[in-house]
Amino acid sequence: MAVPIDPLEELDEHRRVRLGKLNELESRGVDPYPPRVDRTHDAAAALALFDPAAESPAEVAVAGRIVTQMKRFGKLVFCHIADGSGRIQLACRFDVLGAEGFALLDLLEMGDFVCARGPLFRTRTGEISVDVVSLTPISKALRPLPEKFHGLTDVEKRYRQRYLDLLVNRPVRDVFVARSRVIAAIRRFLDDRGFLEVETPILQPLYGGAAARPFETFHNALDRRLYLRIATELYLKRLLVGGLDRVYEIGHNFRNEGISTKHNPEFTVLESYQAYADYRDVMAMVEEMVAHVATTVLDGISVSFRGEEISLRPPWRRWPILDAIAEYSGIEVEGYPTAELLAGAARRSGVPIPPDWNRGKIIDELLSTFVEPRLIQPTFLTDYPVEFPGSTLAKRARGSDTTVERFEGFIGGFEICNAFSELNDPRDQRARFEEQAELGRGGDDEAHPVDEDFLSAMEHGMPPAGGLGVGIDRLVMLLTDQHSIRDVILFPQLRDVEATP
Repeated sequence: MAVPIDPLEELDEHRRVRLGKLNELESRGVDPYPPRVDRTHDAAAALALFDPAAESPAEVAVAGRIVTQMKRFGKLVFCHIADGSGRIQLACRFDVLGAEGFALLDLLEMGDFVCARGPLFRTRTGEISVDVVSLTPISKALRPLPEKFHGLTDVEKRYRQRYLDLLVNRPVRDVFVARSRVIAAIRRFLDDRGFLEVETPILQPLYGGAAARPFETFHNALDRRLYLRIATELYLKRLLVGGLDRVYEIGHNFRNEGISTKHNPEFTVLESYQAYADYRDVMAMVEEMVAHVATTVLDGISVSFRGEEISLRPPWRRWPILDAIAEYSGIEVEGYPTAELLAGAARRSGVPIPPDWNRGKIIDELLSTFVEPRLIQPTFLTDYPVEFPGSTLAKRARGSDTTVERFEGFIGGFEICNAFSELNDPRDQRARFEEQAELGRGGDDEAHPVDEDFLSAMEHGMPPAGGLGVGIDRLVMLLTDQHSIRDVILFPQLRDVEATP
């Protein structure tokens, strides 16, 4: 049964015409939205089936969307239909379809879905086509395709109506096909190395595992506040305690933060944990994994990003973070032992620092301003200060009270991964949680809360381990030469609008 159009909605002329044709189809006893289609081949398979030397032509039933205007030559009409595999031409002849079938073409137009049956042949211009013996409407489109199928260029509309973007911009589809292949390659890489893929809660009674502000919600039946996870870390580490030595999860995290070309409030992350390993083992694994993914998806070890040729071949550069900051900013961080002194040095270098920032946040800002944009070729920054944001769960460096065994990987001018030798001393962990809680009481809305349940798990004994977090969205940006995270997320978060045209 036809679904009525909202009578309060103002229909433009295109939609009025299409609705009229829909009504005419139904008046002729044609179901414009049948429940299924008996398709024998997709477009690519049908084209591959054609054999000019065959004694009799192959018969096919293809289905797809009409993507070109119908070309009429008297009692012969040509058009193309497209499906996920490609497109194929239909040749509709009056003497084959008959008067009734041929008249049906007047009620079809670009955007409509049809099923066409008939033998394959080659036209005088050399194009393999279907000599249509039956043509069935299978979905009548009530809105025209954007810009007559010549492309959708309005960036805002592309993000809000991604289905149109995918429909008319083939390179966009290629990006998301590549994204799927990237994730599949990562899974194969880890599965082949004995890692177990697991799932952990998205709704959590206490957020943790990163320095970030969470999204809050409320569970009515439990009468309690819950949080969308900001990281999978603390639950994956509980699995290490439970005897699962190598685990990983690929899933969404949620952080109540700003939106930029590198940040979306909902994003996809790989996190993995390997018992009896440290951050150096993880560093080697990251190099190998990214190179494996690139060769699998791109058939090469190099990528072009923002006009730069980047080699992903291991080994990547290792560089202590404070040395990198000194190189690019001229600030010797260790020479400014207090937040006030370091803030003054940063301000003199042109970096505005709020008066309430602690030393770790200032170092992070120096990294973001002076170092990160210059790290084009793959680089691991190492030896992070213990007060650096996000170091709360990292093991202290051997022989040092001021640094942790942590690295971040940078390619193309942005961070793609973060890793630790995981802190497994419950006494040190409790002390760092309490330091973070004090920062939270002082107004830091990204401070890590004290997680007593996680501490209890750790007190049962957690093995030494190397942990890793990889931003899947950013890795896909790099491999597909996309310069905004919105271009690799199918449905990115956007500001509200009164109405979508």
